[in-house]
Amino acid sequence: MTKTSATQLNRRAFLAGSAALVGAPAVAQNQGSTELERDISGAVRRNISSFRSLDWQPYFSSLANGAILVDITSRALHYWSEDGRTYKLYPTSVPLTEDLTKRGRTSVVRKVEGPEWRPTPSMKKRNPEWPDYVGPGPDNPLGTHALYLSWTYYRIHGTHDTRKIGRRSSNGCIGLYNQHIAELFARADVGTQVLLI
Repeated sequence: MTKTSATQLNRRAFLAGSAALVGAPAVAQNQGSTELERDISGAVRRNISSFRSLDWQPYFSSLANGAILVDITSRALHYWSEDGRTYKLYPTSVPLTEDLTKRGRTSVVRKVEGPEWRPTPSMKKRNPEWPDYVGPGPDNPLGTHALYLSWTYYRIHGTHDTRKIGRRSSNGCIGLYNQHIAELFARADVGTQVLLI
């Protein structure tokens, strides 16, 4: 085999291998991901998004102090102001597993701009390599703002890792893009009612 034909063969092998990778499932892209999505290669009969606006009445008896609804299934947070004039819909990250997921009624009990982060004892047990403390700043897992809920260790907060939004990725909290939590932080008050479904 001549040098030219060996080069062409190697080039052909490279191109064939590259084409096979393009057509293959993106397994390598999922390494280190927070979750593996289900196989969506089957035929889809309808494409109706579950990320849609909702009315508050089926979920709350009133809008006293405003209301936040977090839909774990659609990975969306809905906010209604007390006067009903403002409605906001945000994409979220949700808990990684069902045993980390808490559902029910709670409320905002504290608001912190520039929150500090400390892993919970159960987080530390699962991830002993994690630091004991991260101060406010760009690497803080709680992002730029946090709404503390009446449930111990549960928060609605920003995230420095935007890949988490739209995924099951948290240890129980609800995460938003930092620009969205800043907007929600400005609108929600201590006492805002919260429902996770």
